[in-house]
Amino acid sequence: MLEASPAIRLATFEDAEAIRGIYNREVISSTVTFDLVPRTLEDQHEWLEAHAGAHPAVVAVQTGEVVGFGSLSAYRERPAYATTVEDSVYVRCDVRGQGVGRLLLEDLVRLGRAHGFHAMMARVVGGHEASISLHRACGFELVGVEREVGRKLGRWLDVVLMQRLLS
Repeated sequence: MLEASPAIRLATFEDAEAIRGIYNREVISSTVTFDLVPRTLEDQHEWLEAHAGAHPAVVAVQTGEVVGFGSLSAYRERPAYATTVEDSVYVRCDVRGQGVGRLLLEDLVRLGRAHGFHAMMARVVGGHEASISLHRACGFELVGVEREVGRKLGRWLDVVLMQRLLS
């Protein structure tokens, strides 16, 4: 249980193992990510390299431990999408419901604005009410649902598309 609000800062290579642990738990046991194969430490280092500059990764640190992370990613590859980003937020299971996700997402919104992005998108697995509520609380609106676009753990999965304009 968290005693005080965690500090949010840019992720570093020293955070790779903690981020990987949080993420791989979701890969193996949940539908919140559509990844099917856990990341290796090398994969995680490559991910951190890709999330530098305009598409940063941030971590939430409490009493010296990474308890959550988030990132901005390019929304789509084509050049006309360059001013739009997609967010991702993951919180360690033992500290969920304590405001860590909100702190991470608020910082990602701040960074998105600071880097000059116009729109931020969230793609949330259907039925993940905690993430949908988090995004709503941070000013995102529902803009659509992609029906049965993923399959994991023996189930067809919808994706809820949410958006927030930053400028």
